[in-house]
Amino acid sequence: MATAIRVLCVDDHRLMREGISRIVGVQPDMTVVAEASDGEEAVEQFLRCRPDVTLMDLEMPTMNGVQAIQTIRGRHPEAKIVVLTMYHGDEDIYRAVAAGAMGYLLKDTLPDDLIRVIRDVHAGQRAFPPEIAAVLEQRASQPSLTFRESQVLELLATGKRNKEIAAALGISGDTASAHIKSIFLKFNVHDRTAALAEAR
Repeated sequence: MATAIRVLCVDDHRLMREGISRIVGVQPDMTVVAEASDGEEAVEQFLRCRPDVTLMDLEMPTMNGVQAIQTIRGRHPEAKIVVLTMYHGDEDIYRAVAAGAMGYLLKDTLPDDLIRVIRDVHAGQRAFPPEIAAVLEQRASQPSLTFRESQVLELLATGKRNKEIAAALGISGDTASAHIKSIFLKFNVHDRTAALAEAR
């Protein structure tokens, strides 16, 4: 078992956690080194056991899965984490991947798929089922605004003119105009009304 994939299982529901651990534990090339019932415990167990792959629930008390992923990856960027959750909203998926998750599975995933993903992620691959990959691809294709551009867009939405935006943000009128032009370019539009429509 020296070369077995060492797995940490994190879920706030005991039955789910034990069920997943049982599925993983019977694999000849895997062993469950620890379990955790919330994000804080997940961080503690990760630091104590240094698992090869962590299976992380998203919705948990005290510290949620995304926060736990951020904390773990902040200390150990090489950490390999797979989200295993009931939630599949676009924002849930994006936040988990942005935090550093290398895989994202729903809890109704077949055991064989779960085991395959653990092996793939352990080998350094990203593992997302087609429907999750489609959400990520769509999100990636959307324009990404800088923090300042987002501020400018919010002020545009209130009907403020360039000079008023500049005054509100403490920047020059030329800088405000440059931000607005950049927003138009990213959204591929030519006026404020169209930019706001795209943003919505």
